[in-house]
Amino acid sequence: MARLQLNKSALARESAQLKTYERFLPSLDLKRQQLMATRAQARAEAAALQARVDDVARRVGREVPMLANDDIDLDGLVKLGEVTVTTENVVGVMLPRLDRVEVIVHPYSPLAKPQWVDTVAALLRETLELRLRLQVAQRRLAELDAAVATITQRVNLFDKVLIPNARANIRRIRVYLSDEEMQAVVRSKISKRKRAAT
Repeated sequence: MARLQLNKSALARESAQLKTYERFLPSLDLKRQQLMATRAQARAEAAALQARVDDVARRVGREVPMLANDDIDLDGLVKLGEVTVTTENVVGVMLPRLDRVEVIVHPYSPLAKPQWVDTVAALLRETLELRLRLQVAQRRLAELDAAVATITQRVNLFDKVLIPNARANIRRIRVYLSDEEMQAVVRSKISKRKRAAT
């Protein structure tokens, strides 16, 4: 870091920087608060999706215990079709958003398969869609965590480093300038006395 110059131009520069820092700090803090609120909301959404996935898994075990039967081939019954994930700007952070999920149920003969295969197909379809939504929600949450960490670092930089340093520099410059002014007054009085004495 460059050595602090102790003059009026440095004082003006430090004062301008301090005003800039103090002007930007509230907006950074507001953005941090908005990001934290958005993160809390995303965390709640992810938890709700996880609960729904767990609920569907319990329903599968409760409603379709016949899945343990290996004689009935269910491979390829449900497959993932088209998935559209876009990004959206939320408080200045680009987050993924799941727009469309297409789950394809492979056609099967109701006469060749038992009637409970319909329930299995519906539950598998729901599970697949919920798990995709959960993955996107977890990605959103991870990106929001990173954004909150970054903005918190910036707020702390302004609040705990830049503003206190600028204030300390201004104080040092003012003390130096007032000392210089006092010395100039003392020198002029001494020179007046010398002139008056001669």
